[in-house]
Amino acid sequence: MINITESAQEYLTDLLEKQEVEGISVRIFILDAGTPRAETCISFCRPGEEKDDDEVKNYKTFKTFIEQRSKPFLEDAVVDFQKDSMGGQLTIKAPNSRLPKISDDSTVEDRVNYVLYNEVNPGLAAHGGHVSLEEIFEETIAVLRFGGGCQGCGMVDVTLKDGVEKALLSQIPQLTEVRDVTDHSITENAYY
Repeated sequence: MINITESAQEYLTDLLEKQEVEGISVRIFILDAGTPRAETCISFCRPGEEKDDDEVKNYKTFKTFIEQRSKPFLEDAVVDFQKDSMGGQLTIKAPNSRLPKISDDSTVEDRVNYVLYNEVNPGLAAHGGHVSLEEIFEETIAVLRFGGGCQGCGMVDVTLKDGVEKALLSQIPQLTEVRDVTDHSITENAYY
């Protein structure tokens, strides 16, 4: 899964000791996993901040909590620390973080992101537009935000109802509705 190099372990140990918090650990997760916006994160994790389903990995001097939802996207990830003249830099390379990984047990959020980034957005890109998931509301409503050429476009209702909503509802049976929260009064980059 994740390889934390010896130099990174030393660096993290030093950082954790400076926090002066008994039992402090690190937590690794990916924001927007499986999308082009994916961002791999490492943060301090004070006792009680870990999640019940986090995977725990023990190192010599600290624990790492790995977010369950991020695990498939963290395959082959490497956390490293390279010293340089400025002190050094901690890097996290997760080559699978942006790859869509959908399985039977994927969350509704992951399934929506998969459809948006692999089927819907390539078509919208022809007009300089894109759409992203803001949230899943009440477990059955996908709340979306349009951007680029779609924001303020006079055809956005058609795009939403006949394109995006149709694609999402047909492929993700858990969804009952798709909503747009975009402020379409901003028309500077609108396609139409």
